[in-house]
Amino acid sequence: MIQIAPQMRILVAVEPVDFRKGIDGLASVCRNVIGEDPFSGYLFVFRNKRGTAIKILAYDGQGYWLCQKRLSTGRFSSWPGGHGELICELAAHELQLLVWNGNRASGKVPQMWKKIGTKQS
Repeated sequence: MIQIAPQMRILVAVEPVDFRKGIDGLASVCRNVIGEDPFSGYLFVFRNKRGTAIKILAYDGQGYWLCQKRLSTGRFSSWPGGHGELICELAAHELQLLVWNGNRASGKVPQMWKKIGTKQS
């Protein structure tokens, strides 16, 4: 089971991927396109070209988890990134909004006081 904690690093691929890819194909996208290690324990979120489905890839120390959500109707209305970025980092509550096809920009959540577990540059 994938548990989403506030300390988790969640990376969203801005560009759509071919959803015929399984675990190995998406792990390859993590390594070769995004430039991140798929064994890192991060959550990697991908969407299909039509915007009707998302996949989440995670490694838990024993193996990979691959989750998929396909909408019955409509498309994911809000998708992060778009300014020439390959990835966008999300907070746990933003991923929850994204999975429920909500708009993370207009979600009614308190402002972050201090980010938890972010990578220091």
